[in-house]
Amino acid sequence: MNNQGALVCQSGKYTGRSPKDKFFVQESSSQDHIWWGSVNQKLEPSAFQKLTTQVFKFLGDKKIYLFDGYAGADPKYRIKVRFITTKAWHAFFVYNMFIRPSAEELENFQPDFTVYNACEYSAENWKELKLNSEVFVAFDIGKKIGLIGGTEYAGEMKKGIFSIMNYLLPLKQVMAMHCSATVGEKGDVAVYFGLSGTGKTTLSADPERILIGDDEHGWSDDGVFNFEGGCYAKTIKLSPVREKEIWNAIRFGSLLENVAMDQKTREVDFENTQITENTRVSYPIEFMPRITKNGMAGHPNYVIMLTCDAFGVLPPVSQLTPDQANYHFLSGYTAKVAGTERGVTEPTATFSTCFGKPFMTLNPKIYGNLLAEKMRKHKTKAYLVNTGWVGKGDRIPLPKTRKIIHHILSGTADKAEYFQDPVFGFSVPKSLPGLEADFLNPAKAWGNQTEYEKVHKKLAQMFMDNFKQFSDFAATLSMYGPKI
Repeated sequence: MNNQGALVCQSGKYTGRSPKDKFFVQESSSQDHIWWGSVNQKLEPSAFQKLTTQVFKFLGDKKIYLFDGYAGADPKYRIKVRFITTKAWHAFFVYNMFIRPSAEELENFQPDFTVYNACEYSAENWKELKLNSEVFVAFDIGKKIGLIGGTEYAGEMKKGIFSIMNYLLPLKQVMAMHCSATVGEKGDVAVYFGLSGTGKTTLSADPERILIGDDEHGWSDDGVFNFEGGCYAKTIKLSPVREKEIWNAIRFGSLLENVAMDQKTREVDFENTQITENTRVSYPIEFMPRITKNGMAGHPNYVIMLTCDAFGVLPPVSQLTPDQANYHFLSGYTAKVAGTERGVTEPTATFSTCFGKPFMTLNPKIYGNLLAEKMRKHKTKAYLVNTGWVGKGDRIPLPKTRKIIHHILSGTADKAEYFQDPVFGFSVPKSLPGLEADFLNPAKAWGNQTEYEKVHKKLAQMFMDNFKQFSDFAATLSMYGPKI
């Protein structure tokens, strides 16, 4: 344990997800629904059966740990999940991350989906099974089981069940979202889309609002509901001043992953990236000072799309029309943050469909259409917030981003005077209380207008090139994106 009482664990060789090693079995009940490709790779039923036999044999003579819980706070849409692991800290991780049933609910618990985590087992015959390496994260929706091997990174279990929820819920007309969510004192709800490292967890840990959840949610006809029973926050450069709520959650009952700790003092150096930049803490959501009682709330008043712009040309905040929101949702522009995935060692500009491409099990048009339908029905307003860079300076300070979010949620941003970005077409506020006009306008932040326009158009072209992949179902939305 560290000096704050949290359990400290190491995940070994792999300190992030292995997206190239994720597979779904090509079986009759799901094969016509799954979005096949580089995200959801096909695995033959016979190969999965061989892999299952190998995993079960490996687990047969091991001491195992079992956790039963729920994914989904709304009883109408939750599923019962079971995890079988060989690592005690893996069982502790899922205990923190999923919803914990009562003793009565556990008496006759029958899982809807079971994950066997044989993390220490590497598939030696991976070439024969047509895997990409000895690591495997494989799911059979028909048999309702998942297999994990070759990696001890705990996040594979959490994101694996998220992928399953992303498959099941939209087929019931429930939107599955890679987002955090909060609710205000008056019942106003905000959801924050964004990939890891863009600020979903940090910005949702807001002392002025009530936390619904920090990462994964559903949006049904009744409103928003959390999938999880805990939070999984990045701890790189964590401090009690910048992120008080997360800092205070690091105590007995929480789990620190891949952090650098002094063995004598047991003090963690949160600035240290020697192991990875993807240092994490998992803790029960009850460790947050203000949370919803049942993990549920009403329909979103605001959709906030968080992007980490590595080019420095997107404004810190821009207002989107419903059609522009759909365009940016499908585009999912951000930057991969170092350490979140294997092989990513520095911020890299990327487009991640629906702000969560690695977890989208169905065709993106299903998620896009559902979001558009719900936003129109409930008159939800949308903003794009850049938590990355503006100009060539340092990354936008967290206090400034928090101020922007508060202006959005208080309605101040709705009433601001705007100008239209000449390339992207979205509306940029001319001023907001407590924020410099030069900061809000990237053209001024750059100083060199010629260089700014060059990079501005370069990023716009990347958007346009990326959106061509949606030409079969969203061609008309391209008019709401950038124009050169």
